[in-house]
Amino acid sequence: MITREHTFFFEELTQNNHKEWFHQNKIRFKNEVKAPFLELLAVLLNSLTSWDERIPSDPKKALFRINKDVRFSKDKSPYHTILKAGFSPNGKKSMFPGYYLGIDATNIHVGGGLFMVRPSELALIREHIAKDPSKLEAIVKAPNFIQNFGRLKGEKAKRLDKSLLPTAEKTDLIYHKQFYAMAEFPLEPFYNSEKLVDEILLHFETIKPLNTYLNQAFD
Repeated sequence: MITREHTFFFEELTQNNHKEWFHQNKIRFKNEVKAPFLELLAVLLNSLTSWDERIPSDPKKALFRINKDVRFSKDKSPYHTILKAGFSPNGKKSMFPGYYLGIDATNIHVGGGLFMVRPSELALIREHIAKDPSKLEAIVKAPNFIQNFGRLKGEKAKRLDKSLLPTAEKTDLIYHKQFYAMAEFPLEPFYNSEKLVDEILLHFETIKPLNTYLNQAFD
């Protein structure tokens, strides 16, 4: 379970984001932050792999590195101040829609869908939407989706191919270049609480129809 040590570690890392401090606190990170997070992932994966057997069951494969890639970044601080995981068919970096979890010092970030969409994949998704725009509209306008996530998020195109303009008259969702949902809520009520798993899975279950729909574009 996630404890206050998670918060203390990332609060201190934010103030001391350099290799010397991290190396001095590496065992602390491993035992008090990373290990509980992996335990949480393992529990979540029990449900996620039953929904889609293509999702790898090893929690270590879902975990993103805390080390940042700073080669092309103006911010050269070497570590993320959040622990993140991704759950997708064929792995967290695959082309398929999936689920996302991040926990920083104070907040839990839960989401899913498609974040990185290549042009060839976007074309398939838009073709899928054009067949029946009402299906995606129904998913993102469902009461539980609105309650938990508000709206479908993602970058939108300013222009469309002429072939898609008839669909645009039925739904502006065709303009999307990304298709994801994201929610954020405080960590503090969930310290040492098994209710955290229920809350995360509640959000994942809300995203599940979106992921099922997006996967159909690639069938």
